[in-house]
Amino acid sequence: MNILDENILNDQRQLLKSRRIAVHQIGDDIGRKGMQDEEIIPLLHQLNRPTFFTRDRDFYERHLCHSRYCIVYLDVGKYEVANFVSRLLRHRQFDTQVKRMGTVIRVFHGGITVWNLHAEKENRFEW
Repeated sequence: MNILDENILNDQRQLLKSRRIAVHQIGDDIGRKGMQDEEIIPLLHQLNRPTFFTRDRDFYERHLCHSRYCIVYLDVGKYEVANFVSRLLRHRQFDTQVKRMGTVIRVFHGGITVWNLHAEKENRFEW
């Protein structure tokens, strides 16, 4: 299940849907509008292996790794979100739900950095 944070523009959501990428958005399809950051993690625990996409830097923290979900911090412009979500979901290291679980990922123009559950350092992947 792919979950978009409230901070992701509707046109980016529609682009993803047009590319046949199933997404749900906080405040529209799941949760409620105006959810605070500290309410998001308990919500993720209630869902079946979600991948949560956000533009909020506060979510790129090692201590947020958990085996039941994935968090993706999109360190890109607000009009680039759909392209980078698509790229990540096609990347050979992250192209299945199982491969993403237990990670906190930062996506940016230069590549991908990842905190894995129980890891002491970040891993880096190229596009």
